[in-house]
Amino acid sequence: MGLDEESDSQMPFLDPNYVSSSSSQSSKLVLKRTGLAHIITAVIGSGVLSLAWSMAQLGWIAGPLTMLVFACVSLTSVFLLCNCYKSPDPETGPDRNGCYLDAVQKILGKRNAWFCGIAVRINFIKLAIVYTITSASSIQAIQKSNCYHDQGHKATCGYESTRYMVIFGLIQVIVSQIPDFPNMKWLSVVAAVMSFTYSIIGSALGLAKVIENGEIKGSITGLPSSTAAEKVWLVAQALGNIAFSFNFSLIFLEVQDTLKVPPPEKITMKKVSVMASSVTTFFYLCCGGFGYAAFGNSTPGNLLTGFGFYEPYWLVDFANACVILHLVGGYQVFSQPIFAEVERWFARKFPDSKFVHKNHTLKPLSTLPFRLNFMRLFFRTAYVAIMTGVAVLFPYFNQVVGVSGAITFWPVVVYFPVEMYLTQKRIESWKSKAIAFRVFTMVCLVVILYAFVGSIRGVIVARFG
Repeated sequence: MGLDEESDSQMPFLDPNYVSSSSSQSSKLVLKRTGLAHIITAVIGSGVLSLAWSMAQLGWIAGPLTMLVFACVSLTSVFLLCNCYKSPDPETGPDRNGCYLDAVQKILGKRNAWFCGIAVRINFIKLAIVYTITSASSIQAIQKSNCYHDQGHKATCGYESTRYMVIFGLIQVIVSQIPDFPNMKWLSVVAAVMSFTYSIIGSALGLAKVIENGEIKGSITGLPSSTAAEKVWLVAQALGNIAFSFNFSLIFLEVQDTLKVPPPEKITMKKVSVMASSVTTFFYLCCGGFGYAAFGNSTPGNLLTGFGFYEPYWLVDFANACVILHLVGGYQVFSQPIFAEVERWFARKFPDSKFVHKNHTLKPLSTLPFRLNFMRLFFRTAYVAIMTGVAVLFPYFNQVVGVSGAITFWPVVVYFPVEMYLTQKRIESWKSKAIAFRVFTMVCLVVILYAFVGSIRGVIVARFG
């Protein structure tokens, strides 16, 4: 295979603000729908599949209430972030903050931005790991579903998940070589459709199972445990799983940056956020509630891969295929900003390096707008390989989702939005509003620390126990 070298002084990196302002004169309604699609894509993800298990740990009272509380916390966060889009004045600006990290740096300063940058990068990395585990589980579930259909529900249909993680990793190695996504709207819309599809299927299968059983399973206190201590740790892990499902603050300002005025962006975003939170919370309650009602104490960790549902097998296969398709694109949405940041650093550090700057045309693919860059090939392949390796070492869906949810929820959803709001509004620390927000911040911190410790313990027990 021959290579034709092609000079290119600047690589076509993806801007970290992956939702850019459109130059087209789209209607306000279209923009609002697009914003809604972006948020739903970020919120409804693989975490929805663990909510029935989380509900089983908490029971019929604490489970739904906990989901509603997390939904309220997330909605409070985005209402606070609405005021951070413009700075130094939240109403007149004149500066616009097109991404979360820019807002933190301009409003709270470089030191806070440094800590925020760490949280943002951890968030992107954790999602790559979770998506690898979840996609492999869905591929495995399709294999098992077909096996059970052909050989009976009692057949031994065992498949090693490692091979599927490697397959998913190879797919990501190929997809990640695309230099950028010129237009992210289609990806968000497709991912949103996939999210809705498998969420609806999961809820419908749960409801059908309840009707088939003729009873609503589960209890007020949730799944019984052998000891009180074990129950405490399982509840902590369930909180981490729920936290993972309610986190879209990182993309909020990017979505707001796509909106046109009038009316003011923050007015539109508040409406969109309320709609998105209402829709996603409804789906979460349906998935969690119907799943727990169907299986009670036997609720699987992943609603679509735990094989409470055997038939119709084709519908289970289709739902898992939707999960895989959603996560293939979602992996890139959250990985491309890291790719761009690291590659831009290398471009600045080595301005004369052919390894970094040279693009090459593959002769068999010369008619396609694809250019091979060795720096991009090496770094992105290494990144995907490392993420895949971590997933192979810790292939525990519920435990890893719990850790992922807890590790960035507090700084991203609670701490930085509150501090930016208080700074923007110039509210003194001794004022009642500031005190109320600080109490809110500390309560959330205690809950998330509890969830984080419990989830870490779950990973350790699953790996070494």
